[in-house]
Amino acid sequence: MAKYLLVAATSTIGKKTAEILHAQGHSLFLTGRDESAIAELAAEVGAVGYAALDASDFSATEAIFDQANNALGSIDGAVCFSGSLLLKSAGATSQAEYDATIAANLTAAFAVVRAASKTMHTNDGSVVLISSAAAMEGLANHEAIAAAKGGIIALSRSAAASYASSNLRFNVVSPGLTETKMTKALTANDASRKVSEAMHALGRLGKPEHIAQAIT
Repeated sequence: MAKYLLVAATSTIGKKTAEILHAQGHSLFLTGRDESAIAELAAEVGAVGYAALDASDFSATEAIFDQANNALGSIDGAVCFSGSLLLKSAGATSQAEYDATIAANLTAAFAVVRAASKTMHTNDGSVVLISSAAAMEGLANHEAIAAAKGGIIALSRSAAASYASSNLRFNVVSPGLTETKMTKALTANDASRKVSEAMHALGRLGKPEHIAQAIT
């Protein structure tokens, strides 16, 4: 079975992905910002190891890749679930909000790509990043998050070209609105939920397990 590093695994989709991979018999190393939360999840899925991590920190992320590589023996795949959601127009967005959105999404993804290139360069490995349908659709009041998530798509394409000779693959999963902890303010409101459902061809919102299955 394979060996996987899941960054920011305590997100709703991250947790579901960990559960699926564990059920399939794979070995896992997990990270999250909250040490107690990641310790609890690690115990639930029998992870080989876990650590607290702010994935937007380049040095810390590189150190975690080394730690996971040692704990697992090698890393066959890595996923970065780090993200945030800011629904504001550009004019209403502060510098601090913009910086935080870029850090949680694009900078964290870049740090994972950077660390993977150093640790997984001899593997036939795969890195999965999480973007959003908002990066490809013109949705009102999504400027900062769309910019961050759009950057993740561009990042993965360039990284795929850079590391193809090392058989290190990069892919992106870009969900539409999915029922998670982060989107609860939108999905729990009947009026906004109906508007969102009407925007989807299937007439319903995504479930965490749908996205996790695409990632795995």
